Amino acid sequence: MRALLVQVLRGFAMGCADLVPGVSGATVALVLGIYERLIASIESLVEAFAPLLEGRLRQFGRRLLAVPWEFLLPLGAGIFTAIVLLSRAMSRLLDEYPHEMAGFFFGLVAASAFIAWGRLRDRGSRNVALAVGTGVAAYVILGWRSGALGDPPLWFVALAGAAAITAMVLPGISGSFVLLMLGMYEYVLDAVNERDLVVLAVFAAGVAAGLVSVVHLLSWLLRRFHDPVLAAMVGLLLGSLRVLWPWPDGVDGAALSTPPWSELPATCALAVLGAVTVVGLARASARAPAPRAARGRGRA
Repeated sequence: MRALLVQVLRGFAMGCADLVPGVSGATVALVLGIYERLIASIESLVEAFAPLLEGRLRQFGRRLLAVPWEFLLPLGAGIFTAIVLLSRAMSRLLDEYPHEMAGFFFGLVAASAFIAWGRLRDRGSRNVALAVGTGVAAYVILGWRSGALGDPPLWFVALAGAAAITAMVLPGISGSFVLLMLGMYEYVLDAVNERDLVVLAVFAAGVAAGLVSVVHLLSWLLRRFHDPVLAAMVGLLLGSLRVLWPWPDGVDGAALSTPPWSELPATCALAVLGAVTVVGLARASARAPAPRAARGRGRA
């Protein structure tokens, strides 16, 4: 029971991160030390449905029972609870205190990169170069902004779904921000509000295809190239700090401006609080037990 409660709390922390534009729940999973197990568990869930598509119901049932539900269900319950309970409060805080909240999450992600770097076994020059290169690339790409698309073709809707789910699985950037970069955020939101089933079905198909592809690829990469993959994720976290800079400037916030002195003390204090929160979560999670079904999964 203690392990399940801890897993719910981990999911709750991931759900809190998912509520913030520019922050991914995968970032929290990486900090809490459950990212690799999460990818392995999702991969087993995805693989369970392969026999169903071929009509092999018995094998589908066996694979479904083999999914580490003791790991996934409490995690999902925690994520869902955070979204239901805190979405309104988080939206209000982001509206009323945008700079301060951005500072808090800036500190959170910066500390996350530091903790993730500490999980590397090899911190040699090759992995340093990989982290720096990935960080620079992410910084440049995240500076792009696209205007809202009025009537994109359906193939682009599916591509946007695949890109969004890929971002959600990777630490460092949220799926909603990727949709914003592609000019698809308002279009998908309108489709949800207007119950456009055709657009939503095509978007969901892209999400499913993207999830299957990225989970299999990530699982394989983590098994074969653990440290280089982790170094690249550190770079993604550092590059994503561009999105969380509390004082954006320019068209659609693509540029960065210097902070006004009046806002600097509170924002810096909350950045430190965010960093301390992450360090505390990481240490608490390291001492906590893991659900038995998840132990040993996803390790390289």
